[in-house]
Amino acid sequence: MESSEINLISAEVDDDKLKDVLESFMQKFGESFNLIKLTTTGQWTLLWNNLFDILLKTPTKLQLQCLQTIRILSRDKTYLNETINEEQFDCLLELASIGAQNASLSSQHSPEVQTEALKILCNLVFQSPKSQEFCLKNSAVEGILKRLRTCKEQYVDYNIKYFDMKLLFLITALTPNVRIKVRDFDGLVYLVETLDLMMKNTTSKEFEQQDINLINEILKVLFNITVTGPTSVESEEDEDQHLQRLAIVLHDLLQFDAKQKENKEEYHSNIVNLLTNIPVSCYSELVPSSTEETPKHEIFENIDMHAIVILLKFLELRLNKIFGATASKDYEQLPPILTVIIKSVRCTSTIRRFVRSKVLPPMSCNFKKRPEEGTTLRNHLCKLLTYPSTQISDLVAELLFVLCKENVGRMIKYTGYGNAAGLFAKKGLLGGRTSENQQQYSSDSEDSDTEEYKELLHGINPVIGCYEPPKKNPFEGMSEEQKEYEAEKLANLIDQLDKQGIIKPCKINEEGKPIPVNHVLELQSEIPEQQRDFKKKT
Repeated sequence: MESSEINLISAEVDDDKLKDVLESFMQKFGESFNLIKLTTTGQWTLLWNNLFDILLKTPTKLQLQCLQTIRILSRDKTYLNETINEEQFDCLLELASIGAQNASLSSQHSPEVQTEALKILCNLVFQSPKSQEFCLKNSAVEGILKRLRTCKEQYVDYNIKYFDMKLLFLITALTPNVRIKVRDFDGLVYLVETLDLMMKNTTSKEFEQQDINLINEILKVLFNITVTGPTSVESEEDEDQHLQRLAIVLHDLLQFDAKQKENKEEYHSNIVNLLTNIPVSCYSELVPSSTEETPKHEIFENIDMHAIVILLKFLELRLNKIFGATASKDYEQLPPILTVIIKSVRCTSTIRRFVRSKVLPPMSCNFKKRPEEGTTLRNHLCKLLTYPSTQISDLVAELLFVLCKENVGRMIKYTGYGNAAGLFAKKGLLGGRTSENQQQYSSDSEDSDTEEYKELLHGINPVIGCYEPPKKNPFEGMSEEQKEYEAEKLANLIDQLDKQGIIKPCKINEEGKPIPVNHVLELQSEIPEQQRDFKKKT
């Protein structure tokens, strides 16, 4: 496309010629995201301003073509931030029917024009800090919420609803101060009502592709606006009610599936992310009483555990992605679902017992392998107890510890002392100490060890957490002098490693936490005493 043709894009050119030039431009640059040919010659800025002059100054039948061209230009952010101004931004809001002057519920612009304007606004908010600042004081948020509120009363084109939510997501993600504004305008209520309406309008238990896409955007907006605390407008009571209602809707969403299975994971992922913002007190809404329609395998103590089953399957999916044959090593996807499971098991003892039955079932023949060896949920979680990322290892340890009712001995039984040592050190539970929170759990035992496990219990090594066949005593046949020599040799080796900074020998203080020793010989008096205490308490 020649420079002379680009120069024809102006308000002075008649519509027919302008239409031909715009279509030629879109044909050439329609798939381009890097417009270096235009930005290096100054044509990008000229085009941008001329197109807005057309939209602002003259009534034109070419609104759609102008907007499509602007959308292509908005992909390149080289001069975007310094060129965009408030008048141009407000022009786009008006064309999207969310501007300050759009007082009526109906719009004079076609759905195609509104959609194109929304697409440009999405690009601007994503790529331009100045545009993000505009959203703090313009009508974008109010306009979107106003249209969202009317969805029950009148038909709104799907593309408009979708890009409304996409724009609102970008605004709330990149401009945190807007989140309170959304809450103050009852955005949380309208968004939850929209989800509720979509479920009621679905004839089956499977969402179509378009519905899933829209729901995902709504869930992402809800995540952004619930990640902050209560607003100045809502009382604490109102806040609790809204979050409780949101938890109910999330439970209902978990009853639905995606028709296209490739969308299922993202759908559940967005629900899980949002659940991380829901307080523990609201998690009881995820487990209503069972009904005649509840599948028997999802009933536990007369409670419908369908939502928890879905969450556990999602956790298993994420773990299998990491430890499966085609390992993705995408560990950062684990914290949200781990957080949600932890909140769930802390909510009610019924959920905890159910999750424990799935994650830490009674010990059978699996005690002959190390806890981290295998493909079960327990095996995968035990592997993560020693993962370098403390965020993940701490979450996994917290989950398993709660499932064990914060009982040190039970935790050792299922994970091995070596895997759980980090947790015990942080919580001050080394040396056989017990958790202060253990009293909050019921005293009834949930252990149901198999006979095979009980028979071989004496041969289980608590450090590695599995059965070890009897081994020959390495000190057998040694004299006392030889034993003393080997002990001194070991102490010297530890001392050398200490001096080289490779290890730091520690002893356990009164708070049950490790502290460095001044000399390796201090371990001689500390360790036997701690071992005796540990045997008494476990």
